[in-house]
Amino acid sequence: MLNIENLTLKYGQSQILNGVSLSARAGEVTAVMGTNGVGKTSLLKAIAGRHPYASGTMALDGKSIEHLNAFDAAKAGIAYVPQGREVFPMMSVVENLQTGFACLDKADRAVPEHIYDLFPVLSDMADRRGGDLSGGQQQQLAIARALITRPKVLLLDEPTEGIQPNIIQQIGNVIRILCEQGDMAIILVEQFFDFAYDLGDEFIVMKRGEVVLHKRADDLDRGTLYQQVSV
Repeated sequence: MLNIENLTLKYGQSQILNGVSLSARAGEVTAVMGTNGVGKTSLLKAIAGRHPYASGTMALDGKSIEHLNAFDAAKAGIAYVPQGREVFPMMSVVENLQTGFACLDKADRAVPEHIYDLFPVLSDMADRRGGDLSGGQQQQLAIARALITRPKVLLLDEPTEGIQPNIIQQIGNVIRILCEQGDMAIILVEQFFDFAYDLGDEFIVMKRGEVVLHKRADDLDRGTLYQQVSV
């Protein structure tokens, strides 16, 4: 679904990503792991068109999507759920969801019923302001807003951060449902080891802006992965 080759990215004179390559397959979770500051979020921002990268290639369904801005990346089928969620606090839940319409054709600008099936709390709180929701509810809203865009690739940046355990479980269940549907690739940046390990089909570990481990789940034991992400 998504193929990235030799991606490099700089902030000023600082090299943030150095030759990062990965592939994300439809119906699977590609888990990107590593300690703070290794470039995981920068990688997602580069894919989502939020930060220009210096060199490298990106292709979605075999079609080049190199150096797109955020709007064109969304139009191409890439949805990004950022760390911090970026919910509009003064807008209602429904209005927050409707901001996902921007990259859709007018005929497609409706909130599908399955969004509320995945996140029932959003139906119950449809008229509540985004800023009045709990952190876990805002995370569900942010993921739902991304799904409104009908993505081919869903980028999730630390979706469990600051979230209560029962909602972490709900989000994990939603990710499994999306994978079972088989038409979306998910790239998950996550430091909650058990959450990532349970969901991942493919694992990428980064250190200092480089990929130091890239293996399928079937070829990787838990202890080896834990050791790699802990140093």
